[in-house]
Amino acid sequence: MSTADDKFYQARITQRRDFASDLWMIRVETNGEFKFAPGQYATLGVQRAGKRSERPYSIVSSPYESEIEFFFELVPHGELTPDIYKLQVGDEMLMRKVPKGRFTLDTKSGRTNHLLISTVTGIAPFVSYVRTLYKNWKEGRFAGEQKLFLLNGASRSWEFGYLDELRNFAAEVPWLEYVPTVSRPWDDLKWTGEIGRVDDLIRKYTDLWGLNGTNSVGYLCGHPQMIDHGKGMLQRIGFTRELLKEEIYWIPGKETKTA
Repeated sequence: MSTADDKFYQARITQRRDFASDLWMIRVETNGEFKFAPGQYATLGVQRAGKRSERPYSIVSSPYESEIEFFFELVPHGELTPDIYKLQVGDEMLMRKVPKGRFTLDTKSGRTNHLLISTVTGIAPFVSYVRTLYKNWKEGRFAGEQKLFLLNGASRSWEFGYLDELRNFAAEVPWLEYVPTVSRPWDDLKWTGEIGRVDDLIRKYTDLWGLNGTNSVGYLCGHPQMIDHGKGMLQRIGFTRELLKEEIYWIPGKETKTA
C-alpha cells in the first residue's frame, strides 16, 4: 500500500541564482525519473509543523537536461514562496513525481507561427520550448518549420532572468524572434531596448511579424491583467478561443501558479 510520500521526490537544490531581491532561479535534482513536456509544471512543496504546502511552478529547463530549473518571484505574504526563498544549495524540498499542464507548443493545429507573450516569471515555459527546439535543431530533429515570436515584458531589465540566453538563441537561429520590453525605463537608464508594457506592444509586433488569427497560435503567460488585455488585443485580430492558450501566475489576494 502506497503512502502520500511515495508521490514525492526529495528534490535537492544544486544551484541558485538571484536576479533581484525578489526574483531568483534554482535547479534541483530529483534522483528519480521525471518525464515532462516543455510547457508543463511541477508541483513543489514544503513540509512544516505537520502541514504540507504545495504550489505548481512552470519548468524552465528542457526535458533533455538532467536537472529541473524554476524561476520564482517572491510573494511576501504567499503561502509557499517565502519558504522556498529561504532555501539554499544543498537544501531539499518536496516535488511531486508527476508533471502536469497543457501549456505545451501546439504542433497539431497546422499553424506554424507561435506568438509567445509573457511577463517576468511567465517566461519560464517559453524558455523550455526554446531550449528543447534548439537542441532538436542542432541535432537535426527539427528543421525550423515552427516559428516562435516571443514578447517578454518586465518593469526593469534585471527582472528578465533569461535575457542574454534568449538574445543569443535569437541571434543564432532563424526560427526565433525575441523582443524584451521594459515598462519603467526611468528606473533603468542603461536600457536601450524596447519600452512599454508588453500588452501595449502586441499590435505593433503582430503587424510587424504578420501574425493574426488566420496563421498563428497565441500563448499568454504571467500576470492576469496582462493576459486579459492581451487576449482582447489578439481577439480583435482574429484569434479565437481555440487559438489562445493561457497560464495565469498570480491572482490578486491569492497565490496561484508562479514560475
